[in-house]
Amino acid sequence: MKVILHAGAHATDDGKLLRCLLRNADDLRARAVAVPGPSRYRQLLSGALNALSKADPSPDARDILLENVLSEDPDSFGRVVFSHEHLFCVPKIALGAGRIYPRAEERMQNAARLFESDQIELFLGIRNPATWLPGVYAETPHQSFESFLNGAEPAYLRWSEVIERIQIALPDLPITVWCNEDSPLIWGEILRALGGLPSGAKIAGAFDLLSRIMSEEGMKRFRAFLHEHPGISEPHKRKVMVAFLDKYALEDAVEEELDIPGWTDDYVDTLTDLYEHDVEIIANMPNVTLIAA
Repeated sequence: MKVILHAGAHATDDGKLLRCLLRNADDLRARAVAVPGPSRYRQLLSGALNALSKADPSPDARDILLENVLSEDPDSFGRVVFSHEHLFCVPKIALGAGRIYPRAEERMQNAARLFESDQIELFLGIRNPATWLPGVYAETPHQSFESFLNGAEPAYLRWSEVIERIQIALPDLPITVWCNEDSPLIWGEILRALGGLPSGAKIAGAFDLLSRIMSEEGMKRFRAFLHEHPGISEPHKRKVMVAFLDKYALEDAVEEELDIPGWTDDYVDTLTDLYEHDVEIIANMPNVTLIAA
């Protein structure tokens, strides 16, 4: 069985990916893909990974978990998707030792031990630290941004460093990454990748995020265009999305306001430049698939 672990990151899709997959659960089940509801597994999975930090898994730990999570015989599925933004940790300890998700590799090693007989894959949406850090901070009980940073310097934080640590721990682990900023343009491809569907396969909700940042008139015209061009490729479709957004984007929906004391526009631009360079590094990392716009 392929076990797909979508680990967020925090402050990226806010559960929308899983909700879209659940809308397609019946169709995916027909393809032997299980998408259990989050209440069925998140506490169980977190508990199992926590326990594995202290002891080896029991021989039947994996089977017991799947039997409790899936409503059908686990052997009838070839793929199961678990989406859990707290897989690495809760937001308040997302930073430590000057790193993003300092326990990420340990958690993935524990997952590999739990699903030793399966093929696990990691899926991770990343986000510009200039907006990601304030977004995650807003989800924590920290009383100050400095307390949340825990000594980390934003300009030195790298998503590629997180991935590299996981790769050192699990060299054969396939990792799929995308930029949260691109999600409206690649939402359908992310959903298909999670579900193990071929590129271009029909899936409900493929334009959910696009509709949040494009006017109603723009979406109506975009859907009409797709109806008139049923064989359009995914890369061409993304170019069309960009063209329609140039004309019909909802400005309030695509602009983000930052209010971090001491962060000037120049500093935010520097963080953004560093992030874009980091994405280029990730795109060239071995065993990593970057879903790009």
